[in-house]
Amino acid sequence: MSRVRCTVAYVLFLGILGCVGVINGLGVNWGTIASHPLPPEIVVQLMKDNGINKVKLFDTDKTVLNALAGSGIEVMVALPNVYLANMASPDKAKAWVKQNVTSYLGPKGVNITYVAIGNEPFLQGYNGSFVNVTFPALKNVQNALNDAGVGNKIKATVPCNADVYYSPWNNPVPSGGIFRPDIASEMKKIVDFQDKNGAPFIVNIYPFISLYLSDGAFPTDYAFFDGMSNPVKDNGRTYTNMFEANYDTLVAALDGVGHGNMTIMVGEMGWPTDGDVNANTKNAQKFYGGLLKNLGSKKGTPRRPGIDIEVYLFGLIDEDAKSLLPGTFERHWGIFSYDGQPKFPIDFSGQGKNKSAVPAKNVTYLPNSWCMLNPKAGDLSKLDDQIKAACEDADCTPLGFGSSCNGLDAAGNASYAFNAYYQLNYQTNCDFGGLGLVTKKNISQGTCKFNIQVDSHPASEAPAPAPAPAQVPASAPKKKGYKEPKSTSSSSAGSSMAPFTFFSALAFGAVLDLVLYL
Repeated sequence: MSRVRCTVAYVLFLGILGCVGVINGLGVNWGTIASHPLPPEIVVQLMKDNGINKVKLFDTDKTVLNALAGSGIEVMVALPNVYLANMASPDKAKAWVKQNVTSYLGPKGVNITYVAIGNEPFLQGYNGSFVNVTFPALKNVQNALNDAGVGNKIKATVPCNADVYYSPWNNPVPSGGIFRPDIASEMKKIVDFQDKNGAPFIVNIYPFISLYLSDGAFPTDYAFFDGMSNPVKDNGRTYTNMFEANYDTLVAALDGVGHGNMTIMVGEMGWPTDGDVNANTKNAQKFYGGLLKNLGSKKGTPRRPGIDIEVYLFGLIDEDAKSLLPGTFERHWGIFSYDGQPKFPIDFSGQGKNKSAVPAKNVTYLPNSWCMLNPKAGDLSKLDDQIKAACEDADCTPLGFGSSCNGLDAAGNASYAFNAYYQLNYQTNCDFGGLGLVTKKNISQGTCKFNIQVDSHPASEAPAPAPAPAQVPASAPKKKGYKEPKSTSSSSAGSSMAPFTFFSALAFGAVLDLVLYL
């Protein structure tokens, strides 16, 4: 008996040694703008398997919150921007809190810790639409939480884009940080109220976006954490990466309005893996590796050294139905692919180990069936229209310049578009005016994956056959089970929807090239 006890103790000891937790304060953003979303219970288990115990949502989706109930995961729910104006009424704020927050609490309920008031409501692209309604919503929701007796545990806070503050041209260093003049008075009211109620300031920081928008002017190494040859010097402080410089610019702005010690939480930060020349798994692995080691070291920033910085990574899973208004990379922010598979090695402990994340379990896929361009197709005069119609609804962003499928030939481009539409519509049509062909052979090529979609239908809800784009050339209809993108949900730089015309030129060029190819 003593030998058995010793053996069990030894095994447990080894298990403890091998079980490394995640960085203190590390969370993830879970967006759900996907055509074939993973079942929420699978996503919750995915987070638990990887030791992630904090999640930030973009709404109060009932199925998501029910899946999180009893998990112990700390949850930030959100009041979408479209509801901000309604919350000017205290009674409506109380009703919203009762329905979307307190009704989920309890011993086996959802561990809600924050309510996000909007998502980047002061983004300059919104042209001031939410400037005058955000603070009233913040105040009334927090007061409703207080009245419900949960305000000491659940805090309302406004997630802001990093464009709400800046360093002026005559003092372009972090210590020169100030809030944008056009919203300075509103920011002062928000900061005063949040700090008084013990809520953090939430900011979304995106080095990738700065690199993407700079047209070559932004130093690439400044987006990462490996140091740079020409660091920013600021009154004895040295900045070698954008994250620390941006964070300390906010610290200076807060200090300027009397809140220099206010807690700051980074609500979104990440790196996309497709859709742009700089968006790939190599750069994403490099970025996350540097960020997580930085956070794990408790280095802090030059202005706030030696502190834990709470960061929510953006994002957990790819969302193939998001707006492309910010850029063609917007559907590829996930650390995990659409089906919950890790894209690159990542060490959530911050120790910099070359280890893989735990993949999603019990994922159900559609059958092994792909749609491709029929190599025996004769008349290709309508191929341009077929590709454009397919890509208006399906995600064809990997075909773009510098993306994972950029190296395909013209036939490959057409096949990718056909298969993307075929999978989107639950493999119900591969006609494309007689140009499509169903195959049971995986037609992926090199780095370009021709995906089989997740079967997100219950067994009793098989979809009706989908008309091919040939029948509806302008825009194929959404099939049963397709989730229409919401303007209120996750986005790295605003969430307005825009029509997708990126591949019109690509498709046009494909026709002539394909004639030569065949």
